Amino acid sequence: MTFKTLLTVTGPNQGEGDLKLAANLCEQVGAHLSVLVLELAAPPSGGEYAAVVSPAWLEERQAELKRLEKRIANVAGFLAQSAVSADLSDDYPDMGWADDVIGRRARYADLTILGPDLLASHALRDKVIEGTLFSSGKPILLVPEGSRPTLKAKRILVAWDARLESSRAVRESLDMLKGAEDVRLVIVDPIENEFHHGEEPGADAAAYLARHGVKVTVDRLPSANHSVADVLSQHAVDVAAELMVMGAYGHSRLRERIFGGVTKSMLAGQSLPVLMAR
Repeated sequence: MTFKTLLTVTGPNQGEGDLKLAANLCEQVGAHLSVLVLELAAPPSGGEYAAVVSPAWLEERQAELKRLEKRIANVAGFLAQSAVSADLSDDYPDMGWADDVIGRRARYADLTILGPDLLASHALRDKVIEGTLFSSGKPILLVPEGSRPTLKAKRILVAWDARLESSRAVRESLDMLKGAEDVRLVIVDPIENEFHHGEEPGADAAAYLARHGVKVTVDRLPSANHSVADVLSQHAVDVAAELMVMGAYGHSRLRERIFGGVTKSMLAGQSLPVLMAR
């Protein structure tokens, strides 16, 4: 995948940090920046009837709309000063529909960037992750505080477990993998059979990547009573990886239990950028 359009989502309580981050990534690869400004509408207390008759709820809605208008103006001002090609859209969805709104917008981007400001906004962060991964078919890039994001990483760790989501993540990041100097295909506690990793775990995936010109090494690691997430994170440090690529696991019918254990742990405690796809 060649990244030509990057999307970032921002809310009224966020600053310019994520916008600058996304704009810098666009400059790095010559991409267009798409910004979606969202204010999540407060749900009425006491049901729909209460919403009609509650002056307090109506006042809250007006305050939210004013915050949204102010944020739109601030973002528009930032984009006017930016050197990158950009577009700006906004929405004011109810909480229950926000992921669908985000997902529809993300379909028109190659990659959605979640910077530190958005990752710290838990309600909006969760909606962006849900909407993008479940409703757009496109990957996300998680950029935790203190990390150095790049779309031209020289050292990349691929968390491989032979599942569909891993394959999608590899495909979505293929251009970056081809441009890297060192790609580590990492398998934790590989299972050697035809239904999992094959007779030689990682060999098929490595051959596939090598045919694309990727300089790949297979690392088979034991968990040794550690979590898979901890093993991956430590190995990323050991090989000085600048980016981790992995599949995101979950079922769209179970939104309250979106992700499997490894994915959830990577969201919570990662220190380097992670590209996820499903």
